[in-house]
Amino acid sequence: MNIGQKVLFELKKEISEIEYERYIKNLVYDAKRSRSNIVYFNAPNMIVAKWIKSKYADKLSHLFEVYNEVKPEIEISVGSKNQHNQSASVKQTTEKSHSKSTYLNPSLTFESFIVGHSNQFAYTTSKSVAEKPGKQYNPLFLYGGVGLGKTHLLQAIGNYHINQGKTVIYTTLEQFMNSFTSHLRSQTMDRFRDKFRECDLLLIDDIQFLSRKEQTQEEFFHTFNELYNNNKQIVITSDRQPNKIAGLVDRLRSRFEMGLMADIQPPGLETKIAIIQKKCELDGIKLNNEIINFIATNMGDNIREIEGTIIKLNALSSMLNQEITLDFAQNAIKDQLKEKKENISIDDIVKIISRELNIKPSDMKSKKRTQNIVNARRIAIYLARNLTPNSMPQIAIYFGMKDHTAISHAMKKIHEIIESDENFKVILEDLSNKINTQTRPSIE
Repeated sequence: MNIGQKVLFELKKEISEIEYERYIKNLVYDAKRSRSNIVYFNAPNMIVAKWIKSKYADKLSHLFEVYNEVKPEIEISVGSKNQHNQSASVKQTTEKSHSKSTYLNPSLTFESFIVGHSNQFAYTTSKSVAEKPGKQYNPLFLYGGVGLGKTHLLQAIGNYHINQGKTVIYTTLEQFMNSFTSHLRSQTMDRFRDKFRECDLLLIDDIQFLSRKEQTQEEFFHTFNELYNNNKQIVITSDRQPNKIAGLVDRLRSRFEMGLMADIQPPGLETKIAIIQKKCELDGIKLNNEIINFIATNMGDNIREIEGTIIKLNALSSMLNQEITLDFAQNAIKDQLKEKKENISIDDIVKIISRELNIKPSDMKSKKRTQNIVNARRIAIYLARNLTPNSMPQIAIYFGMKDHTAISHAMKKIHEIIESDENFKVILEDLSNKINTQTRPSIE
């Protein structure tokens, strides 16, 4: 085992298994080119090379120092050990872009994005912009709620271009403002403008925070114009449409609207299930269909939160050395579910069920015994028990029933139907998903 392999083995002990398998495992130590003061590794592509350089270079350098007592510079090239010329060429590109491009998460690509009805248009237009920047849709304005995939698409566009050696600037609006303020105070605005106006692609996340920031709006307006006039692609994300961003000057609003606006809606149940399955596949996490359906049905529509829940389950399972079962999952995220329940009322449930099943809300609270009304009432009772903090006596009072035993009987009956009728189970999960989605707190 050479020193490079030893260092990578030591690094494996200090990082997560997922990060090692996804990135570090692909590194190849170049013993022929490496010296005590400079070490070369080869990575499979530019994205992985830049990611490792930004995140692990210091750690790798320290580990080499432990063995050699010399702290070397770490260089990550692209290609195999036998492709010296190609590696050197790409190394120059990496060095050139290092001062201008910002680092993106290499796992956020078009290939890892799950497409459904709710995000099909945003995905298609983002891919078109990546393939033909500065042509058809400039700027591209992506908007939608928190955690629905806007940042994923934004960085997927950026990663596509970084892999082609282009200069990409990705920044949140907050980072843009902080950088602007810092350079303004230090009287180095030329450096600020060089950074943001001499790139091939500018990606701005959370533009809604530009609201009422007059001086920053002025600077961004000129940055926008400079890039647009030079056919450089601009992609922007927001939690709302431009005309709903308060305190945004008209000339900026009109520029945001002159390209293409694409919204991302909350995902349907099938899309959420597909996202969870993909996340488990990428991270090597084993969850059965019952657990996946439980998470998809109960965790709302914030994909970032859902992914965090999966990581949490895997971490707890590893620490406690326990298999992830449905009971384990329910107990692990009970506090999150409790918080969600507090945002849902029985009125919300009845309103959505009545609309979806074409039943009058008053009928569900009546004594009518026709089959469709009985089924709708049972579903409402079941979801009220599972999605709200109300007790069985409280639910009984709401539906005008004698006492909690009637609720208990309804719950027992619907459990029997779930066990015997897969189609009914799907309808129930779909209604639960709609309730979680449509009762989430609104964005002010």
